[in-house]
Amino acid sequence: MICISVTPESRQLAKVDIYNAANQCDIVEVCLDRLHKEPDVKDMLEGSKRPILVSCRQQEEGGKFEGTEDERMALLRQAILAGPAYIELDPITAQKIPRFGKTQRVISFSSLTRPLNNVEEAFDEAVRCRADVIKFTWPTDTLEAAWPLLASVSQKRALPVVGLGLGRCGLTFSLLGRKYGSPWIYAALEKGMEAFSGQPTVGDLDNIYRWRDVDSKTRFIGIAGSDMAEQATSKIMNAAFDKLGMNMRCLPLEFKSLDQIPKMLDILKIPAIIATASMGRKIMGLATKGDEVAMAAQMADVIIKQPDGWQAHNLIWKAALRALETKIGKKSPEDRPLDRKNVIIMGSGGLAVSLAHGIKKRNGLVSVTSGDDVEAQKIAQAAAIRFVPNANMYETLVDVIVLTVPNMDYGSKKSAINPSILRPSMTILDLSELPADSPLTIEARERGCKVVEPAEVFADYIGTLFKSLTGQELPADAFAAGLEE
Repeated sequence: MICISVTPESRQLAKVDIYNAANQCDIVEVCLDRLHKEPDVKDMLEGSKRPILVSCRQQEEGGKFEGTEDERMALLRQAILAGPAYIELDPITAQKIPRFGKTQRVISFSSLTRPLNNVEEAFDEAVRCRADVIKFTWPTDTLEAAWPLLASVSQKRALPVVGLGLGRCGLTFSLLGRKYGSPWIYAALEKGMEAFSGQPTVGDLDNIYRWRDVDSKTRFIGIAGSDMAEQATSKIMNAAFDKLGMNMRCLPLEFKSLDQIPKMLDILKIPAIIATASMGRKIMGLATKGDEVAMAAQMADVIIKQPDGWQAHNLIWKAALRALETKIGKKSPEDRPLDRKNVIIMGSGGLAVSLAHGIKKRNGLVSVTSGDDVEAQKIAQAAAIRFVPNANMYETLVDVIVLTVPNMDYGSKKSAINPSILRPSMTILDLSELPADSPLTIEARERGCKVVEPAEVFADYIGTLFKSLTGQELPADAFAAGLEE
């Protein structure tokens, strides 16, 4: 089940929020702590077609209640008399408010700064508080922080466990909670209505992650990165899994270090991790071997578990160069349209190194420039290509511009690439905001350049990625569904 949290500020809006949430969920949590005036809780809850969970949290638990503790207790007692399906109580409050009627008690343990130290003691205390459900809330910015919460949900317990992860891996926890049988998971009705910062919306869970079809047999493919490419990849892959009847889903991952990650991945039975450009180098720390470009660039966009360890693959450069060569005019497999072409790569990091190696394989004359000249020199040395100082980038004769970053950033200095560099005779390959167009891509079209369409590069890449993971072709309508927004 899914529980949508609504946080109304007025009694009138509360009924509207409850009505709207009830159309998209199984349980509606009504948070009373943001109301400006004391409500008639019974009137507020009447007419809901879904079970109601009432909460009124103190500020140290993430709530917004500004009254006295006696006023909060009175509001909770009034709420119980209204007969909701569930009432959320912290352990201290639960000892002061007895069970009443058929309302079930959710005993909540919250920590806004770090994971709880002793989960087992919390279970014992919840039993003393006559809990029907136990709830944990704590920061889950990384998989490491979410791990104790995942362990609590995944084990068979006398009390059902629900959890609310705060931060990036809160979504990870929600999807795994669904797999491991948590009674419900939490979501916001829409952007701007989150009970906590970073809480996923029910639209995200439905449209991107298709959470309703996740069950105990679902296999997860990890995906690391927190950008547009990560969401687009997840949406397309999940749509494809669904259309082909494969019980698989993408699982967002965020980790601080790699020390405990292999063990966690084994326990979660995750056979592969997809990485967007920002995480491509970090996941290389898990790989023991890889393809030629992945090892040379020390960047992978997917690593796959093999019997002898994790194997790294770099696929994006092939998709990018296929599209680039087609745009330049490749007509047959024998054509080499990049041969002796002056290509400048503007950017840094593993993506820039990957493309440098790939273009060299096609006999292109490759240069590299970056906002950080020292970084660009390192790339040039590693790939045995020409280095162009940032100050000279606009004076360099080029046939092809390849962008891997949207701006020439260096420390606190951020400078956009001046579109005066663009000439109608040039071909532009812009991967900086994949799969979307960057402002420079739009400008390049207007100036008459040959533009390699980012969406086409992304389509080729995702198709290759999907086949490498499943052995099947990516359904065309799955890609369309993934990019419809």
